[in-house]
Amino acid sequence: MVFVGIDIGSTTTKVAILDEEGKLLSSSIVLTGFAPEDAANRCLKQCLDEAGYSQDDIDYSIATGYGRELLEFVDGQVTEIGCHGKGINYYFPEARGVIDIGGQDSKAISIDEAGRIITFAMNDRCAAGTGRFLDVMAGIMGLSVNEMGKRSLEATEALPISSICTVFAESEVISQISKKGTNPVNVMAGIHSAVARRVYLLVKKARLTAPIAMSGGVAKNLGVVKAFEELLETKLLIAPEPQIIGALGAAVTAKERGLKQHINQIVE
Repeated sequence: MVFVGIDIGSTTTKVAILDEEGKLLSSSIVLTGFAPEDAANRCLKQCLDEAGYSQDDIDYSIATGYGRELLEFVDGQVTEIGCHGKGINYYFPEARGVIDIGGQDSKAISIDEAGRIITFAMNDRCAAGTGRFLDVMAGIMGLSVNEMGKRSLEATEALPISSICTVFAESEVISQISKKGTNPVNVMAGIHSAVARRVYLLVKKARLTAPIAMSGGVAKNLGVVKAFEELLETKLLIAPEPQIIGALGAAVTAKERGLKQHINQIVE
């Protein structure tokens, strides 16, 4: 049996496929762009092709993310918060907290031993502390977000970025790097520290306790991970591909519902 999770995010769309044993058969990531439904179909086809299946082979599918309601062919829709809990639990059953930073929002999620949500806090009204903030800052530096993360590990200090508004922070960063003698990597470290401090407010609000995992594309940024680990005073758990965690959680939900439906049909 084949179970599919589709996560249509503001920046990227992700798909994960599980078999009935819960093995991850394949996953795929594409840019969402201006046509989320097309991105989902493209991403799904890539994933199915890699796993050696067609859309007719899907036994149950779940959509999540901002664009979840756009997909008419799926069997159900769930919120991304629940999916991140189950996706992290798939890799790290010991995790009791999740930090997820997406393109347009950031979340701190407290979970139980089954990956179920206990409580959460979310920032979806301001770009500060999101992937968008890092995109803007990396653009100033002329680097990709992940390259900026690697370079920041060379820093001897993290120059403070006091503005929490992305527009003002952008001006502040430009001012910092234009000063004579300023080492750009120290500014980069300051950018990552600013993101960690912003999201840390959510961590405290949701009362996260260790072990804590991090999901989302920003978990690939080594500078942000380091800033979090220093602030939280704990090592973060990070999956092999943290960007697909929401889709993976949706696939786990699809498997649970699909198998239950299958059992009910046999009983009937």
